Amino acid sequence: MSTSTNDCYATGKRKTSVARVHLRPGTGDMLLNDRSVDEFFGGHEALKLLVRQPFAATETLEKFDVTAHLHGGGISAQAGALRHGIARALCEFDLELRKRLKRAGFLTRDARIKERK
Repeated sequence: MSTSTNDCYATGKRKTSVARVHLRPGTGDMLLNDRSVDEFFGGHEALKLLVRQPFAATETLEKFDVTAHLHGGGISAQAGALRHGIARALCEFDLELRKRLKRAGFLTRDARIKERK
């Protein structure tokens, strides 16, 4: 996959989940592991809202297309990792957005993992 000059890449993490996010100008489409957002998260409306929070905070809701590959953890942690990755990619696209995203807490990684026995 080649990356164009308008393509922003970032990695988001939460607990043991990792999301590799590619962000490019577009119409607001999201493709997660080659599936749509509705197909990936099913009936979990709260998780769909969680994923869109960085766009709502920066008022860029329908301006970017997202392609992401998620793995590890559960569905909730994957949604958190995706939100973190989208926020980091938005910062890479426009550094002016960093202040709003940081204030909202979207750039903070949730580092909790299972403790060793």
